[in-house]
Amino acid sequence: MAPDKKTKILATLGPATRSAADVRALVEAGVNLFRLNFSHGSHEDHALRYGWIREVETELGYPLGILMDLQGPKLRLGQFAEGAVQLALGDRIWLDLDSTPGDAKRVNLPHPEIIQALKPGMSLLVDDGRVRLQVVETRADGVLTQACNAGELSDRKGVNVPEAVLELSPLTEKDRRDLAYGLQLGVDWVALSFVQRPEDIVEARSLIGDKAFLMAKIEKPSAVEHLDAIAELSDAIMIARGDLGVEVPAENVPGIQKSIIKCCRQLGRPVVVATQMLESMRFSPAPTRAEVTDVANAVSEGADAVMLSAETASGDYPLEAVAMMSKIIRRMEADPDYQAQLDVSRPEPQATIPDALSCAVRRISRILPVAVLVCFTNSGTTSLRASRERPGASILTLTPHLKTARQLSVAWGVYSQVSERFNSVDEIATTALDEARRRDMAAPGDTVVITAGAPFGSSGSTNLLRIETA
Repeated sequence: MAPDKKTKILATLGPATRSAADVRALVEAGVNLFRLNFSHGSHEDHALRYGWIREVETELGYPLGILMDLQGPKLRLGQFAEGAVQLALGDRIWLDLDSTPGDAKRVNLPHPEIIQALKPGMSLLVDDGRVRLQVVETRADGVLTQACNAGELSDRKGVNVPEAVLELSPLTEKDRRDLAYGLQLGVDWVALSFVQRPEDIVEARSLIGDKAFLMAKIEKPSAVEHLDAIAELSDAIMIARGDLGVEVPAENVPGIQKSIIKCCRQLGRPVVVATQMLESMRFSPAPTRAEVTDVANAVSEGADAVMLSAETASGDYPLEAVAMMSKIIRRMEADPDYQAQLDVSRPEPQATIPDALSCAVRRISRILPVAVLVCFTNSGTTSLRASRERPGASILTLTPHLKTARQLSVAWGVYSQVSERFNSVDEIATTALDEARRRDMAAPGDTVVITAGAPFGSSGSTNLLRIETA
């Protein structure tokens, strides 16, 4: 299929997907890569869905990326002896390390790292921020808190600690088992949850090696503070607005989203905007106007991809949600101001040959009616630098490595095909034109721009730019 949009769609698979045919329908509606959420489901469930994706990939003849999303450490209250308790404004309750069931005066918080990090005046957010507790007093085995609003506390509710950096690895024992399993399956991307600092990326990278690309999820205030360093060490960023929207004031989230997208554009890292994009379509065949505007804003800001979570994983209208997201993307990208806005926000190129070529290609596509840019690449770096420029034409990547082709599925405007190695410029030009026509990305008479590197087959050697007529 010829690509009809440049912004990619990342869709989560879950119980709503029951067969390879369902996966194929999602792809035909616009999905470019899939997310396996390891917070839910068994290894067997994920293996089954992984197999469906690869089956569809083979049927359609082009690469589909697969991202595994690790759960990360989930911070939760303990249990209550007699069910939920009601707190009134100003009520005080101890959160301690005692594992016995709690009551209205105390409850277990089985996380000593939280107890150690808290100081008087700090806040804890319980149940996605429905209850805010302020620390009044601290001791070695617990903290006394005061309710800032009336609300209910019940068993195992989640706890967020926005004002403290916790001495806590983002990789639990469960995550490590899941990671080993996902890498064995052959996932292309690993999304790391609960990132707080650059060292978290280093720790995860030591386990992943070169088996997959690493996507850092930004959902903690401390991660926002260390964004530049985290993005530099990661292969991509996900703006996980669920927990982020709990831990920072809601009115700050749009500005943070813009800042993260700008940072990723500058570094040439793909960036995914995620969480509740078309949330109402879990139970409705049509989105709200606010949701449509949210997706449209992410597209206009230059995000590489937008993500669907429960909408496709467990919702009643997964196919309709993907189709709607595709419509929004196509409509925004067809707007005359879209490309102009991307040009205004274009980052400065680095003093490298790949950046010089990519910058030249962007200018050429403004002067000539370029139908497609064809990039020959081994590692995918050339295509990512070309994507960073947000050229007017789509980018067809030809690579000898299926792994590279799959990993590029998240990048803006990049569509990949596995192709053999070459020994001459003429071979490259012939193959580029043949593949562009085969993918319906160029018609006879169209202008095609080709970039490649000599010596051929060497990573980081891109130094050739050629203009051809299809």
